[in-house]
Amino acid sequence: MDEVFKALADPSRRDILDRLRDRSGRTLGDLCEGLAMSRQAASKHLTTLERANLVVTRWRGRQKLHYLNPVPIQQISDRWIGRFARMRTEALVELKQALEEEQND
Repeated sequence: MDEVFKALADPSRRDILDRLRDRSGRTLGDLCEGLAMSRQAASKHLTTLERANLVVTRWRGRQKLHYLNPVPIQQISDRWIGRFARMRTEALVELKQALEEEQND
């Protein structure tokens, strides 16, 4: 999970992930259009994203296509965010029940 957090820490890599979320299966050239970085810099960012398993690649002929893999992000959500949301939801349910009991008394 450290690799995922490291990959997500950089705004340029998050921008690449956003682009892949909007349209997956893009080449390096497609991803570089409109980015304020060189192909070499984008390639390095993609390598970091691939190591973190946030991006997977497939070859189609001579083209290397990049796809978003949302599984590691979902795992972070389940482990870190889901637990806190569950606690808040349980607290709200308890509050609702207490207020309803108070109202019925």
